[in-house]
Amino acid sequence: MASLPTLRIDKLLAALNAAEIGQHPVEVHGALVGLICGGVEQNASGWTQPLLELMNDGQALPKELQALIEELYQDAVTRLSDTDFGFSPMLPQEEESLPKRVEALSLWVQSFLTGIAIIQPKLNEASLDVREVIQDLSEIAQVEFDVAEDEESEAALIELMEFTRMAALMCYAEFGPDVDDDEPIDVGVLH
Repeated sequence: MASLPTLRIDKLLAALNAAEIGQHPVEVHGALVGLICGGVEQNASGWTQPLLELMNDGQALPKELQALIEELYQDAVTRLSDTDFGFSPMLPQEEESLPKRVEALSLWVQSFLTGIAIIQPKLNEASLDVREVIQDLSEIAQVEFDVAEDEESEAALIELMEFTRMAALMCYAEFGPDVDDDEPIDVGVLH
């Protein structure tokens, strides 16, 4: 299994910058997880094109960046489908300032909502619980970045991060594939 997504932000940021794609790694991860949780076909042709549309106007990515995205995809599918692996949104480490982490969470959630909406356009027909979660996520996406560096704000961020994590898992449970325990998921890596 690959390293936790939070440990790869710098590498992904460098690849995005080299490809002149003006997105932050948390946005890419959020959109990718949104597509997966929305029920995108879990093969290369199912998830790649919608992500390219969101990231790069449908254009192909440089090989290094494509490889990083494929690794991120495989990691996200594994972590979402098996709770033992501990899914969590790709966010900066605690060493970053609280306002930067709050902004990153907001960006991740915005991208997640965009990704899920592209694949699941009838969110208004989802279960009541999922509709409420989506509504709550839309409020998290608008959170203020100007927060005090104190324990109360830190605790609030941790609570929002946990809510976001559980919301993604709930959406995946509702829209993701029905998988037999004996059948592995085809994560469709492009080569």
